[in-house]
Amino acid sequence: MKSNKIILITLLLFVNFIVSGQQVNQNWKKWNHLLGEWVGEGNGQPGQGEGSFSFQTDLDGKILVRKNHTVFPETAQTKELIHDDLLIVYQADQQDAHEAIYFDNEGNTIKYKINYTDKSVILTSDKNNNGPRFRLTYSAIDSKTVLVTFEMSSPQAPEEFKMYLSGKAFKK
Repeated sequence: MKSNKIILITLLLFVNFIVSGQQVNQNWKKWNHLLGEWVGEGNGQPGQGEGSFSFQTDLDGKILVRKNHTVFPETAQTKELIHDDLLIVYQADQQDAHEAIYFDNEGNTIKYKINYTDKSVILTSDKNNNGPRFRLTYSAIDSKTVLVTFEMSSPQAPEEFKMYLSGKAFKK
């Protein structure tokens, strides 16, 4: 009888684990192709750079965390630039809607609204009268390659985004 209780408790815990895992996957299903570790290189206004980033769920699947580390090597015109940032994606008030907040080692904080297409995750900051607007896009090329673009617009033309950084990343 005692072993039946142990088996029942184990089975209930296992079923709970399966159901919880499905809820996490459902919450982040539009992000599944981005989960994991990535390496890449790209170019843009700071120059040619190399870096890595990861997307992982955290807090029992309630949030998604991206950590990014990029190094722009020294050139004849610039010193080496190291850029680290943290992006936290969370469930918005609306069902199936997500928002994000971004922090970096330069002291920047950006709040994003998130939209989706079949192959892209698009993070766009709100309009800001005093500064630029930002758009960060992850576009799937295939199951192990993603194109990452970071664009900016001026306060005078908030809908006219111009590429600032762009590069391909490859899943480890």
